[in-house]
Order: sequence, then C-alpha cells, then structure tokens
Amino acid sequence: MNKYIEIIQDSFTGYFNYLVNEIFNPSWTSYFYWLIGLSVLVWVLEILIPWRKEQKVFRKGFWLDTFYILFNFFLFSLIGYNALSNVGVELFNDFLGLFGIENIVAIKLNDLPAWTQLLIMFIIADFIQWNVHRQLHRQPWLWEFHKVHHSVKEMGFAAQFRFHFMETIIYKSVQYIPLAMIGFGIKEFFVVHMFAVFIGHLNHANVGWDYGPLKYVLNNPRMHIWHHSKELPEERPYGMNYGLSLSIWDYIFGTAYIPKNGKNIELGFEGDESFPEDFGNQTLFPFKNKNRVKSNQYKLE
Repeated sequence: MNKYIEIIQDSFTGYFNYLVNEIFNPSWTSYFYWLIGLSVLVWVLEILIPWRKEQKVFRKGFWLDTFYILFNFFLFSLIGYNALSNVGVELFNDFLGLFGIENIVAIKLNDLPAWTQLLIMFIIADFIQWNVHRQLHRQPWLWEFHKVHHSVKEMGFAAQFRFHFMETIIYKSVQYIPLAMIGFGIKEFFVVHMFAVFIGHLNHANVGWDYGPLKYVLNNPRMHIWHHSKELPEERPYGMNYGLSLSIWDYIFGTAYIPKNGKNIELGFEGDESFPEDFGNQTLFPFKNKNRVKSNQYKLE
C-alpha cells in the first residue's frame, strides 16, 4: 500500500514540476507551446479563409472550448489523472507478476527505423480510437459522456477538445494493452501526437478543405462536419464518419457518409435544447440519470 501512496505523491509533484518546466523552460518538444502554436495557426486559417463566412471569429462556445483545452490537457492530469493512470499501470504490472510475467511485449519493433515505428504506432492507435469512437455512439452509457462533444453548435478548431474527461480514461484504458504489447524502441512519440492534434484541429475548423484524393485517407473538415450533424439518416441511427485522424477506416468499413456540401447543416443531437451550456453542468450531466436526453442514437438495430 505504501508503494501506491508513494506513486500518487510522486505523480502529483512530478506532473506539477513537469508543467512548470514546460511553461517556464520551453524546448522544441514543449507540448504546452506546440498546442498553443498549432491552435493559433489553425485559428488564423479560420479567420483568413473561413468556410462559413457569416460565422463570427469568436463563435458560439469559443471560450468554453478554450477552457476545455486547458482542462483536458493540463488541469485534469494535475488534479488526479496522472496519479490514477500511474497507479493503474503499477496495479496491472503487479497482477502480471502473480503469473511470473514481467511484461506483455509480444512484438518488438525497436530494430526498425524510427519513422517506421512512428507510422506503425500512429496507424494502430488511430484504428483503436476509431473503434472506441464508434462505441461512444453505439453504447447508451458511453453516449451520455460523448454528448458533451456533440453539444457544439458552431464548429471551430477548439471544438476538438470539448469532451468529457471520462473519454480520456476510456480511450487510454482501451489503448494501453494493445500498445503495450508492441515493443516500440522510441521513447518519445511527440511528433505523432502533435500531428494528430493538428489534423483534429483542422477537422473541426471553419475551413472547407477535403484534401482532394487524400480525403480517402485523412479525415477532413468536409467529412467531419457530417459526424456532427444533428439530423441523422434513418439507415445510420448511430452516426457516421468516426475517424479521428484517418478517414480510411470509415471507407473500409462502410461508415463514411458525405451526401452533399455540409457547410450549413445544423449541428448537435436530438434533444440538445435541454443540454447545459456551461462546463460544470456538462461535466455532471452524464452522472445524473434524471437528466438523460433520449436520442435517436439509442435505437436498437
């Protein structure tokens, strides 16, 4: 028990020191400033070449989404997620130790070139995320958390980060074992992560790109806008276009859907009129059964 208490203590102080160092002693791999830089870059693109020209620069929900960026990527780890995840990893390793297993690495890729390892990890991680995202729409209890993200009524780059903190726990928990079974030789996956953040920013941005032939590989604003459509086709009661960075999974598995130019479609979900518009109540909403809003995404197949 003392070991886990020590892990918790070290996690709090370690992450706090890391965050302070990120802010006051920036380097070329400082996540804090890369996130700000990419956000400003995509925001400038929205201002210079807007897809929906009538949409305001400070669109509806802009400041709420900005706070979600701060919370989901920094404050959430600071107030407990970093400690929780570190304890979880240690508990899992101790469980394996009961069977004499020191690690679960099944495939070692550390002899491959760095770029190959990064590409493999990116593809595997994105495919896992595509499947998790699909379940966020198909499972009623998961959909309650995912409603936060779909409460966006005007799309902009920062909408990518409007999501309930439980999504972080769900995504990371599902990803952990598959990725842990692959012995990557690279310690830092900074490049892969920042590329995913950049693509995610663009997917939600007020720009009208589809990347030409690359649209069948990379998710894009013209495709992702339909994922946020309030009105769902009868044959797609759980939604469509689940890709995060890559669109190829939707084309392979038949969940791609771009019927027309979706520039001005209504965003949200059925019943979102009663969904709270502030961070506190959005965070608490999934835990309040009495407030659950029925949606056509609960229909059984």
